[in-house]
Amino acid sequence: MTAPGSRQSPANRRHRFDLRSTTLFFVFLAVVVSVLGLAARMVAGTVERRPAWVAVLVVVGVAGLVGLRRRWHVLRSARRAAAALDEAARETADELEALAIPPQRPAAEAGVRYDDLTPEEFEEAIAALCERDGCSAVELVGGAGDLGADVVAVTPDGRRIVIQCKHYGDSHRVGSQDLQRFGGTCFTVHEADVAALVTTSDFTSPALEYADLCGIVCVDRESLQAWTDGTGPRPWEAATESRAAGWGKAPAES
Repeated sequence: MTAPGSRQSPANRRHRFDLRSTTLFFVFLAVVVSVLGLAARMVAGTVERRPAWVAVLVVVGVAGLVGLRRRWHVLRSARRAAAALDEAARETADELEALAIPPQRPAAEAGVRYDDLTPEEFEEAIAALCERDGCSAVELVGGAGDLGADVVAVTPDGRRIVIQCKHYGDSHRVGSQDLQRFGGTCFTVHEADVAALVTTSDFTSPALEYADLCGIVCVDRESLQAWTDGTGPRPWEAATESRAAGWGKAPAES
């Protein structure tokens, strides 16, 4: 039988491996030191032979570093300024958009209780009815010095309608004086194609006679509710029907 060969212990293998690594490390270190020494000698020789060049190179290098640093600060400041301008532009655009879009009036509801509204809210509700039924350029002009016009709009067929709103109780009927004051301005001052007086109450007989004579549409509580519910004519439609029937005709003699 052949005697088995001697085997090296793991400890010896690790020892040989560590010696090799250490040797390689010192060789690499020596190469690095030699290269650094050679570079230092070259730099020293260049300084001795061309000191002006070295000075120029040093100045250029320092200036380059300072320029890079300043450029970085400039770029960072420019980015911040651009971000601030972008934010300001967005805020300005939002403000302009908010100014360009008029505030939405509350939508007209079929079940609205006009008696529970204030006079100002009643005018807004009438304006909302006009918008709902296709009128354009709806404008609230009621207030001091309105000369009888509370709501002005353009009907779907292109006519200018001027509406006066009277938020009265059941016991306070619209009289002929109210109609006369409105009739004196609705056509001549406001240049209405259609003039209407809308009330939460009713009209006296003299008021209706004056309105029929002047061509003013009277919308009482019942007619207003029908307009709101969509079961009755709009004021501009009632004006067309009344014009077709003949405003201001004298009653036929019996």
